[in-house]
Amino acid sequence: MARIFVDLLSLTGKKGGMETYSRELYTQLGRLAPEHEYIGYFSKEGWELDRSWFPGEGVASGISGENRFSWAWGELRCGRAASRVGADLLHSPMTLGPARTRMPAVISMHDMLYWSHPQYMSTPMYTQPVKLMERIAARNATRILTISEVSREAIVRYLKVPVERVDLVPLAGTPMQDVDRSRASENGPMILATGNRRPHKNWPSLIRALPLIDPAQRPHVVVTGSHGDDPLIEVVAETGMQDWVTLKSWVDADEMRELYSTATALAMPSFADGFSLPALEAMMAGLPVMISDIPVYREVVGDVALFIDPNDLGSIADVMRTAATDAVLMQDLTRRGYVRAERFSWERTAKGTLESFERALTESPRKR
Repeated sequence: MARIFVDLLSLTGKKGGMETYSRELYTQLGRLAPEHEYIGYFSKEGWELDRSWFPGEGVASGISGENRFSWAWGELRCGRAASRVGADLLHSPMTLGPARTRMPAVISMHDMLYWSHPQYMSTPMYTQPVKLMERIAARNATRILTISEVSREAIVRYLKVPVERVDLVPLAGTPMQDVDRSRASENGPMILATGNRRPHKNWPSLIRALPLIDPAQRPHVVVTGSHGDDPLIEVVAETGMQDWVTLKSWVDADEMRELYSTATALAMPSFADGFSLPALEAMMAGLPVMISDIPVYREVVGDVALFIDPNDLGSIADVMRTAATDAVLMQDLTRRGYVRAERFSWERTAKGTLESFERALTESPRKR
């Protein structure tokens, strides 16, 4: 049995895939390894959210995960909080972690985009500070968990971490319940896109490709996931595609279920990524995927997708046209997508994580 201190200072309800990972992982860890004691160190915002998924004691840090300065300071020093509760192991599941710990530390680093693709980061002034924090946290970590071979190679390359200290444990998906794919395209061809508006997501190209498609074959595009003023409004106006694009903020589960049921395909035109939970969860629901042909996405979808060149509007337009007009192909992608998605499960993710924890505890029972 080990006392595992979980650094949840980044959990605020606005971090997308990393928060999904943390919730699903610890739900499974509580089920698979109840002999361990889990202590969650929550941000001020995370403390106000539903915490029923966490399998142990919660500690209110009082630190805001949305205030970048207090959050960064808290991350660097959270090893002290772990020491106060007598933790045997510290796990940071959301990419950044403490500068120093007395106990073994495991950090889950989801991607290296600040290093590999800094031009796509939406907050350039934070690029260097984040890179410094990643370097410091990686130096302290006993083991590093990551979610794709692309990310593992980047961690070794940019952070100079020996490959034998990096454990590859892919993510899984959470299937949306009660999706009815018999209703696919019932309102006409529709391409669904979900996610934040960070530049690497490349949503503007999805919209700019629409005028290249004849109106008789042109699908409607729905983009969910914006916070506040949506920068895509200007792109829609620039292209004159107001009648063909619907922009939405975050949508609730019922509306997302409706979109999953009636969409023709899910679009992921990103320039770079660490994994692709949206693509995996779409396949789990029977929704075909059109996705950038980049190595990390091939790790997730294999050959079960319509592939695009994210730098070529013509390629994006061609694939949207195919999705809108080739129902037989889309049905085949639905069938094969179910099979591909079976390779991933949160139980497997949790088991791989436990193995990494055991390695860390064995290699470094307690730092002094």
